Amino acid sequence: MASLNRTKSIDLLMKDSGADGESALKRTLGAWSLVGLGIGAIIGAGLFVRTAAAIAERAGPSVTLAFIVAGIGCAFAGLCYAEFASMIPIAGSAYTYSYATMGEFVAWIIGWDLVLEYAVGAATVAIAWSQYFNKLLTIFGSSPIPYQWSHSPFETMTGTGVQGIMNIPAVLVLLVLSLVLVRGTQESALLNGIIVITKVAIVMMVIGIGWGFMNPANHTPYIPAATTYTTKLGVTHAYGGVMGVLGAAGVVFFAFIGFDAVSTAAQEAKNPARDMPIGILGSLVVCTILYVLFAHVLSGVATVDDFRGAGGEASVSFAIEKYMIGYGWLANLVTVAILAGFSSVILVMLLGQSRVFYSMSRDGLVPKVFSDTHPKYRTPWKSNLLFFFFTAAFAGFLPDSIVGEMTSIGTLFAFILVCIGVLILRVRRPDLPRSFRVPAIWVVSTLGVIVCSAMIYGLGVDTWIRLIVWLAIGMVFYFGYGRKHSALEKGNR
Repeated sequence: MASLNRTKSIDLLMKDSGADGESALKRTLGAWSLVGLGIGAIIGAGLFVRTAAAIAERAGPSVTLAFIVAGIGCAFAGLCYAEFASMIPIAGSAYTYSYATMGEFVAWIIGWDLVLEYAVGAATVAIAWSQYFNKLLTIFGSSPIPYQWSHSPFETMTGTGVQGIMNIPAVLVLLVLSLVLVRGTQESALLNGIIVITKVAIVMMVIGIGWGFMNPANHTPYIPAATTYTTKLGVTHAYGGVMGVLGAAGVVFFAFIGFDAVSTAAQEAKNPARDMPIGILGSLVVCTILYVLFAHVLSGVATVDDFRGAGGEASVSFAIEKYMIGYGWLANLVTVAILAGFSSVILVMLLGQSRVFYSMSRDGLVPKVFSDTHPKYRTPWKSNLLFFFFTAAFAGFLPDSIVGEMTSIGTLFAFILVCIGVLILRVRRPDLPRSFRVPAIWVVSTLGVIVCSAMIYGLGVDTWIRLIVWLAIGMVFYFGYGRKHSALEKGNR
């Protein structure tokens, strides 16, 4: 069993970061490209879709407190990520960090868990993209895609009984963006940068204009009394009170994984020691401020009942059209910008997933196909295409409430291990050069574990069970393939 605890040495990791040859990744991303990648992932479905879900099912107007709790948890984890990324600038994110500190078995668990964070997260955003795409079709006078072909088999149209079959728009957007990533990371970052500027401008416009349309009654009481709420899928959640805020924090935590996606691109950063902390913490600070302001405005403009009914889909456009009289043009503009914004989120998540499995494949834990790079574009193109089929299965046949919360719990679990790992490495290898050091490391890492664990607790039993089942499937893969094919097992590295 000792092999389960074997670690990959820091020296070997750094050797890999400078690897040449046909499997090497090109270093094309600067600090501001990394900040853009982070913002591209953070401002998306969490803001424009999951916020409404958190208001309706968990916290009401106190969703802003949920964003603050989630932001605090991210800040603690982000500081730990920044130290790791400046010290071990390798593709692979929390997986790579765990391999260096807690051993191969824990590294496998976190790498498998990151599939929930990125691949399932991309599926969640693709589902949200489908909702706003239908809204866009109606803006231009076209008929929306029929309900049964834009929703999962688990969803039924209210009042009609029409059953979903498959979410075709969600599958198609995943295909297009997977092909964009095959073309190249630098080109993807340029496209993402244009989209990021557009959607940040729209977010600020909604905050500025919507502030004057808030109804104080919608913020009263600010923290609803503790009760329960049963969703359309028959799942009962705590609503209001402390548990409602914690549950909402777990739901909207989905929106904060962008800075983690930045760390997966460390091996493609021009100057990772300087650029990674800037990319991770810069994107987190900007987006937390925007999130709290936006959630305050959205919960003040529309009611909780709106988001439990017709306003549950394309929620921002719905609120503008119903309550912000005279600003129908803004609703249309928001719809277009949100579609572009969701596209950038999917792009970053698919990028992160392929880079995690790139690292795992180089270590022998998953098949070599995941680290095969394109002869011309130098991207892990086979991995991109394989994950398209995987994400398409989730996006096409599951509702966003299930896949969204799976993403949140996967992300929180990854953050906990990173907070523990950076502390372990401080004790075991204090000699390693660190261009960024977490201040008050024992306090920060401990609070990071506590806050993230509290949000996992708030997500509820159903989500815990899904995580346990997913990890159990991963154990089968590890003991059936990964452990036997590990590069450390073979002793060839």
